[in-house]
Amino acid sequence: MGTEAKKLKEELFTKKESGWLSISEEEKIKIFDFSKDYMNFMNKSKTERETLKNIKSILDKNGFKDLNTLNNINSGDKVYYINRNKSIFISIIGKEPLENGLNLIGGHLDSPRLDLKPNPLYEENGFAYLKTHYYGGIKKYQWTAIPLAIHGAIVKTNGEVINIELGEKEDDPIFTITDLLPHLAVDQMNKKMSEAIDGEDLNILIGSIPYDKKASDSLKLNILNILNQKYDIKESDFNSSEIEIVPAFRARSLGFDESMVAAYGQDDKVCCYSALRAILDINNPSKTAVCLLVDKEEIGSMGNTGMASKTFDYFISELLNKKNENYFNMLEKVYNNSKMLSADVDAGFDPIYKSVSDTTNAAFIGRGVVINKYTGSRGKSGASDANAEYMAYIRNILEKNEIKYQVAELGKVDLGGGGTIAYILADKGIEVVDVGIGVLSMHAPYEVTSKFDIYSAYKFYNKFYKC
Repeated sequence: MGTEAKKLKEELFTKKESGWLSISEEEKIKIFDFSKDYMNFMNKSKTERETLKNIKSILDKNGFKDLNTLNNINSGDKVYYINRNKSIFISIIGKEPLENGLNLIGGHLDSPRLDLKPNPLYEENGFAYLKTHYYGGIKKYQWTAIPLAIHGAIVKTNGEVINIELGEKEDDPIFTITDLLPHLAVDQMNKKMSEAIDGEDLNILIGSIPYDKKASDSLKLNILNILNQKYDIKESDFNSSEIEIVPAFRARSLGFDESMVAAYGQDDKVCCYSALRAILDINNPSKTAVCLLVDKEEIGSMGNTGMASKTFDYFISELLNKKNENYFNMLEKVYNNSKMLSADVDAGFDPIYKSVSDTTNAAFIGRGVVINKYTGSRGKSGASDANAEYMAYIRNILEKNEIKYQVAELGKVDLGGGGTIAYILADKGIEVVDVGIGVLSMHAPYEVTSKFDIYSAYKFYNKFYKC
């Protein structure tokens, strides 16, 4: 290649290379330290309730106050609002009036898992089981023959809340879903992968010792007796519980070079954690900064803890009320002047399964944050499609601060697709685009991310809040 052509290529082409090649040793240490804190957070945050509890603890230690405890708020105040122990809205009040718009970053705390059915406990032919109903998009076969943990809350009729976490500590028992041995699985292995394991067969093996010889349902009785002694519950208390079955895996560094993180639930806690850390590290922003971390995205964002709920509108209205800035149509004005990042993960390019990706428009692990201009499926069905002006605004922040990024789609056009909470905020009039982190094995019990990308997201989210 001639000198002129080489120079022109360097000037005009988008550089697509690993972010690790352009960092100093000092920056690498920061990346690894940040990821260590992230992994510690993940090991304590398997469910929405647990994650929210940990977030609240972090906020309280950093000077944030429950909005419900305040009559008035002013510039510089740090507040949060908890919605039914499943979602949280966090804000630092800016110098400008709220009507000038907000800088918002939003992600979701829920992840694919197995929920217990309302009446889960039964016994059959010498074993005791718990019945489940899977939550979100999973490959059912991935949940068999792995160690599982039980997390959740049981609320008794007197209002007492009993928190359960079993299967995470070294001396805890674990649980599992059994699978057929290959020798007897000829029929099973001839089925399509989506049909090999039936949803009704995702039953958790929990015991095999009968209570005594004489009692009927003796295995079930023994399990209930154990649960009664440990938690003071009876079978009907399962009817008012939220019990989740999750992988009993710890977040760990992955690879000889320890460049990646392997963990359950990185979709979407990896973006949530980066956004949380970003808002913690700003003070007295010009525009009010808001971090919204919600529930139910994996099943359509419905319900009163999902993004489609009116509760977020209530939160912003309360900010307006307590700042004494509310009047007719002010909420709509705030939204129309606001900018948002939908902080959700994207499908990382996997060389083993490259046939599903358009390599020129794929998200590569270790190349920085991923901008997804539009989501949806096939003909952009259900998409939020950011306009070119807003894309330029986002690119300017990234390039001005020398933060590596890539613009991608979620797989080839006709293979499927996905969605985030972006369209819900866009419907309110807010400028929004998806900016997140590439993930390998998304929705699997163990997902993979790059430490470089995680730190890049934190840096970008922090700069976005300051604009």
